[in-house]
Amino acid sequence: MEPSSETGMEPPLSQETFEDLWSLLPDPLQTGTGQMENFAEFSEYPLAPDMTVLQEGLMGNTVPTVTSSAVPSTEDYAGSYGLKLEFQQNGTAKSVTCTYSTDLNKLFCQLAKTCPLLVRVERPPPLGSILRATAVYKKSEHVAEVVKRCPHHERSVEPGDDPAPPSHLMRVEGNSKAYYMEDVGTGRHSVCVPYEGPQVGTECTTVLYNYMCNSSCMGGMNRRPILTIITLESPEGLLLGRRCFEVRVCACPGRDRRTEEDNCTKKRGLKPNGKRELSHPPSSDPPLPKKRLVEEDDEEDFTLL
Repeated sequence: MEPSSETGMEPPLSQETFEDLWSLLPDPLQTGTGQMENFAEFSEYPLAPDMTVLQEGLMGNTVPTVTSSAVPSTEDYAGSYGLKLEFQQNGTAKSVTCTYSTDLNKLFCQLAKTCPLLVRVERPPPLGSILRATAVYKKSEHVAEVVKRCPHHERSVEPGDDPAPPSHLMRVEGNSKAYYMEDVGTGRHSVCVPYEGPQVGTECTTVLYNYMCNSSCMGGMNRRPILTIITLESPEGLLLGRRCFEVRVCACPGRDRRTEEDNCTKKRGLKPNGKRELSHPPSSDPPLPKKRLVEEDDEEDFTLL
């Protein structure tokens, strides 16, 4: 029976017709498309965009972006290069704009005034190393926050602002090679300068820093103590050394330093000359008269008065 053309259907293929069509397909073993030696032909086709980025990140020659920890360490670490920090001794006079307390490991300075920092190493670090300065809050309840300028000073124009971002607290003065960074993970601000060896006849490298907001500013530090972390890093971003010190930005650094040192001395129970005070000072009452023996003429007995 022949199929009706009205339905528009054709009979299924017979076994012989299927074998004829199968024989027309190329044999993979004969053409070699299934062999691994022809796998190189696929290299002409580009990879997916995300895979391309991955390969560039793994095999590129660019320096990787180094992100800091959410809670940066504030422990001093001299490292194999013997990193040390020194400050100029300016005393506690009212006229000083920057002074450092060795007993407190604390820097007192005025807003936007020059703070010379002397960097000393025992041996030169690798060529291309940098010095990074980062400000963090001292207390644990604030350490996760980013130290920024207050809104008032952020909007104001200071002589040392350009080219630094307005929200950054720290600046580097007199160094055109300084650059400012914001950590992609934590948002912390830092300022970096290339490490330069000491000049002839000197033993230290000097970096001039500025602090562009007062410690008492509302909306900024808001009287919360801060630490400055100075790190020596290799060109690859490896930590070579770390030093930390506390900072207070105020109107009268000499007065505030003297006050805090006196308070610290009282807490430790020491006199201004360094000697420890007595825990129980002697009484101010007059001493009692000594008892003496009185001999009476009529009797041989002795009476104690």
